Amino acid sequence: MVLRVLRVGLHVGFAALLGVGLIRVLLSEPSMARRITAIALTALLAALYLAGTIQEKRHSAGRAPSTVRWAKWWLAGVVVLWLVLLYLHADYSWLAFPLFFLHLHILGHRHSLFAVAMLTAAVVAAGWYHSGSLALPQVLGPVVGAIFAVIMGMAYRALYTEGVNQRLALDELRATRAALAEEQHRAGTLAERTRLAREIHDTLAQGLSSIVLVSRSASAALAAGDTQAAAERLETIGATASENLAEARDFVADLSSAGDGARSLAGRLRRLCASTERTAVAAGRGFDVAFRQDGTATPLPAEVAAALWRAAQSGLANVAAHAHASRAVLSLGYLPDAVTLDIFDDGDGMDTGDIPAKPRADGTGYGLAGLRERLGLLGGSLEIESAPGEGTVLAVRIPLTTAESSL
Repeated sequence: MVLRVLRVGLHVGFAALLGVGLIRVLLSEPSMARRITAIALTALLAALYLAGTIQEKRHSAGRAPSTVRWAKWWLAGVVVLWLVLLYLHADYSWLAFPLFFLHLHILGHRHSLFAVAMLTAAVVAAGWYHSGSLALPQVLGPVVGAIFAVIMGMAYRALYTEGVNQRLALDELRATRAALAEEQHRAGTLAERTRLAREIHDTLAQGLSSIVLVSRSASAALAAGDTQAAAERLETIGATASENLAEARDFVADLSSAGDGARSLAGRLRRLCASTERTAVAAGRGFDVAFRQDGTATPLPAEVAAALWRAAQSGLANVAAHAHASRAVLSLGYLPDAVTLDIFDDGDGMDTGDIPAKPRADGTGYGLAGLRERLGLLGGSLEIESAPGEGTVLAVRIPLTTAESSL
């Protein structure tokens, strides 16, 4: 805005000084021929200057190609016409001041200083020529004006450079902000995909796995002619499918069915133990599943209750699928500063060194990796104690202070 005001002021000043020079010529010049010559040259200079300013405006607005070379020729024409007018009458010497700024703006630093010096000498020479003498004010005035113009021109150039730098910095800031927003969007998308994968594994995948096992057992019972066992297993398939349908609906609606408090969590865990035992029996891999609660139940944050619920689902699903156990115990414990969930089974056990730290390429091993990630978000931990032939203990611990402060 400041630079625009300076440019407009320069053009208005040039027009005003040109008009003042013409008026003084008309008032003081007795020769009609010299008047007509002054009027014609003044009009020609005004037209040339106006054409240059219009071209500059179009260029600054992006509607014309670069006019750097043309601008120098235009400035030369303006100076030539001004010198002719200066030869006719000394009052046109005031036009030197806006011409100083034009040279400082269009020419390079060295060339512009030389041009300003030549224009100053021309003004001094014109005053000497028209007055017939050379006094100190005739020299001091143009010199002081030239010095002032140079200082102002340098300030203008500094403002222009600062404006360009600010524009570049603003463009860079906008680009950085756009890149940061894109990166945040990608990170959010990746986190959401990870969360969806974890939720799908803990709900739909576990339920479908149970249904597949029970359906195989039902097919085997039908092949053996045991229609009663087949009917019982089909009933188990229906119950498991209904339970998982409810889980899927909660998941799609983004509801936390485990966030109703500590008492409802205990009730859901009891029902999960009963459902797991029923499904295992129907699949021909029957084992007893017991639930135990230690300590006084306290209200839990929704994220903590959901993490414990998913840990119980994943742990019991692994016992049913891999442990070949005869008994499993799910224990929910309330401590003063933490809540724990332990799942014990007396199955085959395993070598804990074979547990993958992340999902395998075939998609298996996602349950424990996803559970660790979920617990890590709450400051919790997951430990697995096992040995071949000695069963397995899955221990989950979530500190309540860390979990509550993250909500």
